[in-house]
Order: sequence, then structure tokens, then C-alpha cells
Amino acid sequence: MAAALPALERAAQGAKVGAVLDFLRRSPTKLLIDGKWTAAKSGKTFETINPANEEVLALVAEGDKADVDEAVVAARRAFEEGRWRTITPHQRGRYLLRIAELIDKYADELAELESLDNGKPVAQARTIDIAGAAGIFRYFAGWPSKIYGETNPSDPGMFNYTLREPIGVCGLIIPWNFPLMMAVTKIAPALACGNTMILKPAEQTPLTAIRLGELLQEAGIPDGVVNIITGFGPGAGSAIAEHPGIDKVAFTGSTEVGKLILQASAGNLKRVSLELGGKSPNIVFPDADLASAVKNAMTGVFYNSGQVCAAGTRIFVQRDIYDNFVADLTAASERMTPGNPLDPQTRLGPVVSREQFDRVLGYVTAGRHEGARVTIGGEAVGGKGYYVKPTIFADVRNDMKIAQEEIFGPVAAAIPFKDEDDAVLQGNATTYGLAAAVWSRDIRRAHRVARALKAGTVWVNCYGVTDTAMPFGGYKQSGFGREGSRHVIDLFTQIKSVYVKL
Repeated sequence: MAAALPALERAAQGAKVGAVLDFLRRSPTKLLIDGKWTAAKSGKTFETINPANEEVLALVAEGDKADVDEAVVAARRAFEEGRWRTITPHQRGRYLLRIAELIDKYADELAELESLDNGKPVAQARTIDIAGAAGIFRYFAGWPSKIYGETNPSDPGMFNYTLREPIGVCGLIIPWNFPLMMAVTKIAPALACGNTMILKPAEQTPLTAIRLGELLQEAGIPDGVVNIITGFGPGAGSAIAEHPGIDKVAFTGSTEVGKLILQASAGNLKRVSLELGGKSPNIVFPDADLASAVKNAMTGVFYNSGQVCAAGTRIFVQRDIYDNFVADLTAASERMTPGNPLDPQTRLGPVVSREQFDRVLGYVTAGRHEGARVTIGGEAVGGKGYYVKPTIFADVRNDMKIAQEEIFGPVAAAIPFKDEDDAVLQGNATTYGLAAAVWSRDIRRAHRVARALKAGTVWVNCYGVTDTAMPFGGYKQSGFGREGSRHVIDLFTQIKSVYVKL
């Protein structure tokens, strides 16, 4: 009889990069504060779980208010002493390029860590998340030398100009669906603009953020510029949101938590940017390339096990083609078989946690109770791991719970519509406004619908395409502020007007 595997090897079974196990043995029980890795002041730790097998990957330091206080002091000192904001823009750019190179260097290790901690397929983690994180740093490496002020028209006896300066100490709170990319999406522009910061990764997926902290040190980022506090929302997250020593909070996550962060910011009127939930309409007209629309509708809702804020979970199909489209979508989805995320062939992994697993299945039950019809899936896979079968509901009304609330799992709602006006009316009938898509060969209709949809991003004849050079953010209760592109510079800088009498 074979000997039982030790707990860590069992939890990370299938990992091929030796450095992954070395990291799990070495690092996760520490917080990064002022350039030093230290235990939480309370001495508490929490478990981070592999969602594919429900085994404990590591014990992670449980930071709370006392640790946040210390990190804020460190970040403030680093900012006021000018360790980062006063170096030349070209130097800052070189640092960011160095971080990108290190992400590339350790890409295989980072991809396996992400897959183990989050459950996403390792092939997707490697090609999308890790490569994307390096690309984001490269994009923002070009910005420090291009954050311009202006000279302004003035009286001949005056010389007036503006300076665009860093905000100061930033609190960055990120979700668990794209852990490394979400961290980088906030850290890179904050660094480019000369700020210091405290990052709080999601408690479900802290590992790649911790490893990123080590890479930032390897790149030579000065002590105190980036501090990393792992812990829970109540405790670490709330302490960041309400801290009087933090000048700005950037948050990505649920709308419910975003509202709490906005309320907490009132104490010192800190600046806030929020990238929140979505319930995105994916609208298909009969004249579309239907094969492409089916393929993209499937990936638009099942990619990352549906754990995407911009997922196209409301699939609107014109009545003329509704039955055939749903049948084709169901047939295509049969190939989305859940599997071991460390297998390079796997396209659909587990959802991130037991809590999310129960939440998703609860919505499946609610959809059935409301009278929607399951064409595929509708249940857990069974056995170890938080696997949910890809699920499609047909005969859905737009007022049903599964059509109005963000599920954040592999669950699609197919909804019929009558004509263009009806598609827009139903598509906009939601509290969210993060993304949308329209499928049509009629370019005039595509532009009309794109303009009419109340969403921060609209895809035409594609779905889920992203580019760091484009802004991303939401309308309505999907938040405010734009990440990516030149517009994110507004989130991490402030403008000073200077009047000089000649």
C-alpha cells in the first residue's frame, strides 16, 4: 500500500514547478510592511484552500487594523521622504519594466500558484493572467514621463501653470477572480504616478499577491512603497477603507461591499474608485454570424467558471432564432467539461470556494423555482472540489432572480426579445452597467445599439476583448472611475494650480 502524501504535497498535487512547493513552505504566513516580512500582530493565521481538492495549501497571516495602522505609517513615511515620488520619471519607468521582466521570468510558477489558489485552468492562467500582468506593467512603464501639467492662458503679468502630482497613500483592495491581474491593474498605475500603497488581496486567493511582493523587492522597489496586508474584509479591508491616513481607495469587488467602502471613506473624504458587479447583456440578432455568436456566448459566460464581473450572463436572442440558438449553445457547452485545473487541457475549473459553490447552486435552485428550464448542467459535479457543471437556463424572463442578480458562476440565462427596441429596453433593465455586446452584420444597427446600451464597455461581434490602452469601468451600480488607458492617471493623481506674478 502506497504511503499517504504529506498535507502540502497532497494539496498541491499535480504542480510541476518545484518553486511552488518551496514558496508554500516559506512565505505565506507573513505580511509585507516597510520592506520586511512579518507575522500579524495578533499572531493569527487563516487557511487558503485549493478549490480543486478542498485541501489546505497554506496558512496565511491574518492582518487586521493594527497591521494596517503600521503599514499606513510606513507608506506615509516612504511618500513624504520621497523614496518613490521624487525619483525621475524615467527611473520609475525602468522599475516597472524590471517588474514585468520578473513576472515573465517566474511565469510558470505564478501560473501554478494562481491555479492552485483560485482553481482556474493553468493554461488560461499562464496565457491570460500572468502574461497580462506583465503587459500591464509594460504599458504603465511608459506613463511616468508623460504625466503632464499645463501652461494656462493668463494676464500678461502672470505665469499660470498646473502640476499633476501623486495623491499620496493609496489603499488597494482586490477580488479573487483574477488575483494577480487585479493586483497589478491597481499597483502599476499607482506606482507610475508616484504613490505609495497598501494592498489587501482577497482572503480566498492571497498567494500570488504575496509572491508579487517578493518580486517587487527583487526589482528594487524602495521599502514602504508597496505594503501587503492579507486578511479579511471585516478587519483588514474595513480598516483600509476608513483609515484617516489613507488618501485614496481603489476597490474591485461586489456592489454591496463597494457601498460600504464609499460610506467608510466619508471620515476623511478620501478619494474612491469602484469597479463593481455586472449582469451584462449579450444581444444576438438573426443576421449575426451565429456560429461565432454561439462560441463567444459560451466563453463569455463560462470563462473562468463564470467568475468574471463582465460575464455575458444574460444572453438575449431574437425570437425568430431563439430555439435554434439555445439548442446550438447547449450542444457547444457540452464540450465544457469541468476538470483538474493543473491539466493543460482543462478549460473549466472549480469555483473559488465553498461559499461561492453554495451561492451558485442556490441560484440554480432559484431559477428552477421561478420556472426557467435547464438545458444543460444545473448541478454540482460531485466528489472533491467545488465543481459546478456549466448551466444554461432557457425560457428566462428578464425579471427573474437569475436574470437580475450577479451569480458569479457558470450559469447563463437565455432571454428572448422581439426587436431592436425591445433588446435595448431589456438589456438596460438592470441596476448594473459594466459591459454589453451586440451581434449583427448590420453596422448601422450595431452602432445604434452600442450607443443605446448603458454600459462602460460594449463589444460588437466579439466578447470579452480587453486592452490596457482602453478604459474599463461601469455605469450605474457597476461603479465609477476608469481603469486602464490614460484615464486611470486621473484616479491616482491630483492637480495643483500655480500662479506666478511676473
